[in-house]
Amino acid sequence: MSKSEIYKRELSKLNEIFEDVEESKRKLVEGLIEDAAFLRSENHVLKQIITQTGMVKVHPEHPELQKPTESAKQYSKSVKDYCVVIKTLSGVLMRNTAEDDEEYNKILEEMRKNA
Repeated sequence: MSKSEIYKRELSKLNEIFEDVEESKRKLVEGLIEDAAFLRSENHVLKQIITQTGMVKVHPEHPELQKPTESAKQYSKSVKDYCVVIKTLSGVLMRNTAEDDEEYNKILEEMRKNA
């Protein structure tokens, strides 16, 4: 799958997840959703490179001499960034759910009073 296809798929998935979120909140996190899709697609490419090259270069004559590849360093950083973005987006979803629960509880209480 191409990087572009992964980006589009991730963007579509995240937009679907956020379709029931209040519009103002959804607009607020629109950039984060795009960033998450971008990071996911970049991570896919880096992971393919790492699969071919490995994460660590080992000196052929001195195996004790090792160093991480640049793609491994970038992948590690990018995964951490992706996790932060997803955690932030998840927090927005949780707040939205909590507000929905609050609204639901208010309606139930009102119904009990009127019963």
